[in-house]
Amino acid sequence: MKKRSSPAVVDEEEMAAMAPSPPPAAGDDEPAVMERQYKKPCWTTTTATSNGGLGLVVIVGTLVCPAFLLGTRWIDHDAAAPATGMGSFSSWRGRAPGCTRSSSAPLIPIPFSCSNGTSTPTTLCRRRAPLSSSSSSSGKQKQYAPGFPPAWCPDYFRHIHTDLQPWRSGGGITREAVERARPHAYFRLVVSGGRAYVEKYRDSFQTRDVFTQWGILQLLARYPGRVPDVDIMFSTGDMPELRALDFDHPDDPPSSWPALFRYCKGETMDLAVVWPDWSFWGWPETNIRPWAPLMEDIVRENARLRWPDREPYAFWKGDPGSSTARKDLLQCSNHSAAAVASRNARLYKIYVEGQSWSASEKYILACDSPVLAIDTTFRDFFSRGLVAGKHYWPIDPANKCRAIDSAVDWGNAHPVRARRMGEEGSGFAREEMDMEHVYEYMLHVLTQYAALLRYKPTVPENAVELCPESMACGRSDRQREFMLESRERYVARYEPCTLPPPFTAQEASDMAAREQDVRSQVVNMEGR
Repeated sequence: MKKRSSPAVVDEEEMAAMAPSPPPAAGDDEPAVMERQYKKPCWTTTTATSNGGLGLVVIVGTLVCPAFLLGTRWIDHDAAAPATGMGSFSSWRGRAPGCTRSSSAPLIPIPFSCSNGTSTPTTLCRRRAPLSSSSSSSGKQKQYAPGFPPAWCPDYFRHIHTDLQPWRSGGGITREAVERARPHAYFRLVVSGGRAYVEKYRDSFQTRDVFTQWGILQLLARYPGRVPDVDIMFSTGDMPELRALDFDHPDDPPSSWPALFRYCKGETMDLAVVWPDWSFWGWPETNIRPWAPLMEDIVRENARLRWPDREPYAFWKGDPGSSTARKDLLQCSNHSAAAVASRNARLYKIYVEGQSWSASEKYILACDSPVLAIDTTFRDFFSRGLVAGKHYWPIDPANKCRAIDSAVDWGNAHPVRARRMGEEGSGFAREEMDMEHVYEYMLHVLTQYAALLRYKPTVPENAVELCPESMACGRSDRQREFMLESRERYVARYEPCTLPPPFTAQEASDMAAREQDVRSQVVNMEGR
């Protein structure tokens, strides 16, 4: 199925994760749009020099792979991509290709039992012995690989510094700052001595709070003695509510600005500490399994129905009533009464924001097809590491129908490059946001946050202690099934990845320039 050309756009928060594309190859079907992969030691940084060039992207926007549904792909033919010099860039990386974690340390099982039918949630927690640093994964036995220190964490970990910068520059986080976030919080979580306590303020949508808290318990079990004492307010809602601009005046020092944990940020000035969303541990209401076992299913399905054998359509599937952006997207479908007759993309599945970000993004990214992502200002913790033109093809929301047509045309004309983009996106999902990295991100966030607290956290009077047994044993059906499926069974046997330093002003400037260059290329390709 033939098409025309293609687009690209990214929001300003994502610019901090932008990396340039490589130089165009001599042949039309060379994967010129992909950043070259360099072999390197597991603990080093890399510097690459490359020119621009954009790749293809498939649109996906719901919670399952195309292979699971219609088996969609992106097409046939070839043509050249535009190329613009983008200079050199420095990138902190996680595991290098071929570099895997290993340890000779013995497996330390994490105790868990629901066998005592007479136990109550309270006694289940009380019988657990206090955790101590003696059982910590920082013991001398723990190692990354023989003779090597831990790898650098992926680039998106650097945004941990960005999230906490308002309080770091303001001298830390006071108790007042935490309390001021209470009107926006759904629950308060305190970790004290390796134990978790929760004070609930209001009901969350579905089981977002439950599975978020379950994930924190798994972190405590995975890294016993390593999680510092913290006091956090947590919002499970979709929309950001706190902006630095609303508090930036002389009588209100940054140390007292409200500190709120949430799943996404809307802009760089949002006062939010971004945290992995609940669905990494399962989403019972939609029957979506925890991320680790689901990723195994996706890899298996990707192998069963490979990209060249999928139908050549861009598509989206989801709830159009959850946002204006989704309603507008329906106008691009050639099944819509408002559609232009020449429209050549069937929109069954695309990544498009819901009320804010959408938890569907990781599932879409993992499916081995190029992703067409309609630009959004909302970012979760990992999407800030995605690079336009490499991991996905960005779509201008102001010209979405034309941009989608253009992207599909380009993808049909560049099947090798399109396929490479799909592989880059799914590779990111498998390797840079696997559960090991999710837990490492959580550990680094809490460690950095705790270092800024200017008071010792104490357990609220109305808080209830949580432990894995108290959360899982009394549940039935799918909630318990997903909890047991996502339960950590062994203490981590190696050191967590090393947190890279914050972005420098020069890096931010370079990334902004590269992003603008990508936008310019796309506008030119669309003939705007």
